[in-house]
Amino acid sequence: METRRITYTPQGGVCSKLMVIDAKDGVIENVQIVGGCHGNGQGMCALLKGMRIEDAIGRLSGIDCHGRGTSCPDQMAQALKQFNQ
Repeated sequence: METRRITYTPQGGVCSKLMVIDAKDGVIENVQIVGGCHGNGQGMCALLKGMRIEDAIGRLSGIDCHGRGTSCPDQMAQALKQFNQ
């Protein structure tokens, strides 16, 4: 299977403005986050690299930021769900 790329625009008023994810065979190969807190974005990208998509979705889904009902990590989970469609 070849590498597949998802480009996702986060919803819900979170700080990040764009997420680009490359994955192959259900494993995240690369993540780029545009906007938001630079340090948190770098940390999330580093932690996700090499992780199985389903594991990342399970860990990130439902994280809330300041009562928004979502967060940058939750939006990453929403983006990752697109690989299953």
